[in-house]
Amino acid sequence: MATIQPFKGWLPKPDQVDQVACPPYDVMSTKEARQLAENKPTSFLHVVRPEVDLPDGTPYYDDAVYQKGAANLKNLLSSDLYSQDEKPAVYIYQLEDDSHTQTGVFTCASVQDYNNDVILKHELTRPDKENDRTKHIQTQQAHAEPVMLTYKDSEDVAFQVEKTIATDPPFIEHTDARGVTHKIWKQFTTVEFVKAFSKIEKFYIADGHHRCKSASRVSENLRERDRSFPGEAEYDYFPVVLFPMSQMNILPYNRVIIHARKNQAEDLFNRLSAVKTDRKTPEKKGDICVYFKNEWYSITLPEAKEKGVVSGLDAARLQRFILGPVFDIHDPRTNTNIEFVGGIRGTDELENRVDSGEADLAISMYPTSIEELVDVSDAGELMPPKSTWFEPKLQSGMIVHTF
Repeated sequence: MATIQPFKGWLPKPDQVDQVACPPYDVMSTKEARQLAENKPTSFLHVVRPEVDLPDGTPYYDDAVYQKGAANLKNLLSSDLYSQDEKPAVYIYQLEDDSHTQTGVFTCASVQDYNNDVILKHELTRPDKENDRTKHIQTQQAHAEPVMLTYKDSEDVAFQVEKTIATDPPFIEHTDARGVTHKIWKQFTTVEFVKAFSKIEKFYIADGHHRCKSASRVSENLRERDRSFPGEAEYDYFPVVLFPMSQMNILPYNRVIIHARKNQAEDLFNRLSAVKTDRKTPEKKGDICVYFKNEWYSITLPEAKEKGVVSGLDAARLQRFILGPVFDIHDPRTNTNIEFVGGIRGTDELENRVDSGEADLAISMYPTSIEELVDVSDAGELMPPKSTWFEPKLQSGMIVHTF
């Protein structure tokens, strides 16, 4: 069964949250981060993307990047912008935009639960990104950003959440640049939350596989240093926001092919009987829309014959029948001829990439369902890279876990 661990969070003071909150580190490039951080000396971007404070051309994995991030975090937490709660708490984190609301529990999960597959994964992690996040966490002696987890809906958890929300107004209310409202409540009476989550069999990683793996590696490193037992130290736990599955909102994760020759596109269209269309997004699972030379085409992906849950995913069928045989992209994790575009950017972004000449061809996907994610995780299989884009995104800098 799952374990949660209340903790003494560092939160910005309510009247200062607009000065520090920022998008998560992995939804932007260094160039975009520099632009967002410009003239914002207290933005949490200086913690999660500290390369913005170093000269252009500084290697992304340079020691100076990690040291700068640690110094920036120390300066922020010692300023009058933040304060740490005196007692361990769980926090209710609510996201709301014009069309969607989801309410989660911000707490700590156990590294041991991750190691023992109580927290289930669905994505392969890359060693270079593991190393990067591990060094960030260990150098900062903090988990600066939470992992997004999901779980099968629980009436007991829902009752505790609703009771907390109904009792007091939120401690923090912040609207980000995209119009998403973020609300946070504090709850210092935590025993009922711990009990409610202890009845849940599994957690599922929605977003943050590398942060999970890195938290595990930091725990292993420091336990070896301190000769401590699992679960004894604060670094044996890492921050998560737990959302019930019924509230999860998954958008498509689209693709662009940088170099696509005319004969490759024609081969694709002939091979899979493409039809010109006015639609830019597929209507159902198994369909994709392709943009090439100012035209949109609708294609139905062939059914997979291989066994396993993953083989039936649209992303896997795309790889099996299009990316590999048509465009010679056999490992999309490392192939530089493919890029991924989060669904929040919309099909306008796909058209812009192609029309501007940045890419030759774009692929609009149908979103993966939360049920597919759970089925893959339960089967112990791994999804193709960039299969899911969860929206709305958590803001960074809202709650920090130190150890």
